[in-house]
Amino acid sequence: MAHRLAEIRGGLPPRRHNARTVAALTGNPGCTRRAVLDGAGVDKPRLAERIGFPARFGQSRFAITRGNAFEAQVKAGGGVELLRLVAERLGVPVPATASWTDLGGDADRPERSRTALTAAGEEAALFDHPLLGLDVAGRRVHLEPDLVAARLAGRFHVVEIKSFPVIDGQADPAKVSAAAIQSAVYVLALRELLAAGGRDPELVSHEVVLVCPRDFTNRPVASLLDVRRQLLVLRRQLDRMDRLDDLLATVPAGFTADVTADPATLTAALADVPARYAPECLASCELAYFCRREARDQTAALGRSVREALGGVAGIGEVLALAAGERTPEPGQAEAAALLRAAARLRADALAGNPR
Repeated sequence: MAHRLAEIRGGLPPRRHNARTVAALTGNPGCTRRAVLDGAGVDKPRLAERIGFPARFGQSRFAITRGNAFEAQVKAGGGVELLRLVAERLGVPVPATASWTDLGGDADRPERSRTALTAAGEEAALFDHPLLGLDVAGRRVHLEPDLVAARLAGRFHVVEIKSFPVIDGQADPAKVSAAAIQSAVYVLALRELLAAGGRDPELVSHEVVLVCPRDFTNRPVASLLDVRRQLLVLRRQLDRMDRLDDLLATVPAGFTADVTADPATLTAALADVPARYAPECLASCELAYFCRREARDQTAALGRSVREALGGVAGIGEVLALAAGERTPEPGQAEAAALLRAAARLRADALAGNPR
């Protein structure tokens, strides 16, 4: 299989995953195209540019700088304020003392992180930027949470520090959701690290502590995220990628995503691997604009709720014909056809000004 994946990449080295890209895998688990490209380690940003549909998302330099400054502020002074925030949010007494271990740097970080975390004693401890690992499609991915708080309330807690604000107790739901998925990646990796060291993986709590600025200030506020659902989705998707050979069996033998290939060749090759486009892909997949163009005449382009409500009716042309009664529904389309005809009647009455 490794040889086939190398052929798909064109012999280029595989692109490394990180917590953000692993988290993004959960966004559209039914997309074969994405699973194959990510499993092969294809550089999707370069691929999207090569075929003329560059990605339009990502963090700005300003956002990265602001995030780094806020994280440094929260961790200042050995994390005293951070420890207080985490303990109070967990509803436990603030420890009188807590050890602080800086696991940054490049020298043997995975081993130092493994030793420090598996040897954590009974007293409270904070581990700054440990380096964890997770297997994704047969390759080891290195992951770096902002912080791990150990032995608070008897468990380990992943602490994620984000620079988006919490205003009047509310934060941007999309950003909170993204933080929850990314944190679930860290929880899973930390559980696997403890299990490999002979410790109970359930010592790692499914409740993640999210630290953000309060209102329009830089004062930090902590909240809890329950990531159990995200863990289930993540585990399913990783298991699916581990079965990449099953997916490759459905991919044409000559399929290539070599970013040095001719754009027309790449476009034709991608068309041979089924995608599962949804508007939500625009926020997390580099190929989303290409897939949107490809799905412009399909119900999928209108969103997952529409696609699911019209199960079995893939084309917008089919939808319009069924709504107008110009087409006999196929087996399995009767319910969707009835809904469409009813919607068409209501629309016609509304346009004609007829009360209902």
